[in-house]
Amino acid sequence: MIGVVDYGAGNLGSVMNALKRLGIPACFVRGPEELAVPGASPYTGIIVPGDGHFATAMASLEKSGYDGAIRGWIQADKPFLGICIGLQLLFDHSEEAPPVEGRPVRGLGVVPGTVKRFPGRKVPQIGWNRTEVTGNPRLFRGLPAHSFFYYIHSYYVAPDEGNAVAAEAEYYLRYCSAVERGALAAVQFHPEKSGAVGLELLKNWAEAGRSVF
Repeated sequence: MIGVVDYGAGNLGSVMNALKRLGIPACFVRGPEELAVPGASPYTGIIVPGDGHFATAMASLEKSGYDGAIRGWIQADKPFLGICIGLQLLFDHSEEAPPVEGRPVRGLGVVPGTVKRFPGRKVPQIGWNRTEVTGNPRLFRGLPAHSFFYYIHSYYVAPDEGNAVAAEAEYYLRYCSAVERGALAAVQFHPEKSGAVGLELLKNWAEAGRSVF
């Protein structure tokens, strides 16, 4: 069973519909306590989707108690998939959320690095973009080295460590569009809105969670 974390960031219906199309059992996580002890959790993996503002999303995670539960899940190296803002929240901080009264707005801090704004005037990036796989990530197994996925975002992630980068895309500059580290995976694009290739990526993630971890 896949658990989809509902923390008020939207876009949950599309993810659930994509999982249903693939025949992958899934339900909404009913609270952070279901993730607190990963070994006793009913879920084989969790997905944190969503879109919106970095600070608002982090505040929602903190208010609901999901922030610590998600950190614990990832630290236990249990299968995790972040989508869109679900990727950005893994990082230390974001240019979208400047310090408030001198105090930085912190992300989950499980992937070292920051989230930066695209340097060009035409943002957000909206639409299909060519995505180049780097290395041999399980997430993209069986997919073309260059595939098109659907994006909508004004900010991009900049990991401190290049070995976490699973795919890259270009928009004003070449940037990281997916990360994979152990059982953790996250993508900037929306696989649930990317047609057959997006469904195949979701299937890869679910199968890796069942067979590898």
